[in-house]
Amino acid sequence: MTAEQVRQYLEYYKDLGITHLNLSSMPVFTAGAPAPVPSPAPVPSSVPIPAAAPAPKAISTPKAPTMEIVLPTLAPVGDTLAKIREDIGDCKRCGLCKTRKSIVYGSGDERARLVFVGEGPGADEDEQGFPFVGRAGQLLTQMIDGTAAKDSLPLRREDCYICNVVKCRPPENRTPLPDEMEICGQFLFRQLMAIQPKAICALGATAAKALLNSKEGVTKMRGNWQRWHGIPLMVTYHPSYLLRAYNVEAKKEAWTDLRKLFHFVLDDTKVDPE
Repeated sequence: MTAEQVRQYLEYYKDLGITHLNLSSMPVFTAGAPAPVPSPAPVPSSVPIPAAAPAPKAISTPKAPTMEIVLPTLAPVGDTLAKIREDIGDCKRCGLCKTRKSIVYGSGDERARLVFVGEGPGADEDEQGFPFVGRAGQLLTQMIDGTAAKDSLPLRREDCYICNVVKCRPPENRTPLPDEMEICGQFLFRQLMAIQPKAICALGATAAKALLNSKEGVTKMRGNWQRWHGIPLMVTYHPSYLLRAYNVEAKKEAWTDLRKLFHFVLDDTKVDPE
């Protein structure tokens, strides 16, 4: 295993919120190190010490084996969205399977330059099996199409790929629990690695936390470029937050974020965001 592979694995576990790996129960071997020799027990002074026996002939000791830690494959070579969907199957890996109607996998252009990541399906998404089809989804469509059209950019919702941190609706639209995010996180990781977009947009605090493992709020992170495994990432407000009438200023900030994001994605001359 190369150093780069180890780094990717550790970054993945960090993204899932895992900060420690317990290896205390695993034996540690060092190549070529002889087995330790116990010290002889003390001999009472009243017991006569026999004459030293002749030294035995030297016996060659085989080298102790080295242990290689093999971590599970996170993103198989040649992975595809179809293969990931097949691996998810009729998922029953966490408690969300008990109340869901549909597994909301994702939709859009599988070769998209831009991927939007939300929190989880709502009631409409659970009913129809597609992400962002309810009121928040309709607003997201307006945000994408309207922002692009205003700047005469050739980008529409169907040109993007849209998915969520968790694929099943949490009861009463509550925030996904850590174990639910961790279990679904492996599939989100594979989706993003398979698509390899030019940029990612994290919609809301839950998506930002899942992708960046950050405790900062959206207000502080939005509008600034981050990175997810080398891919530029922009955090902005979730459309459901923008539906609230009093969030007028947040709507302006979200449109500014998308405009900055879209120009980067569609500008082929830029290698990295400024």
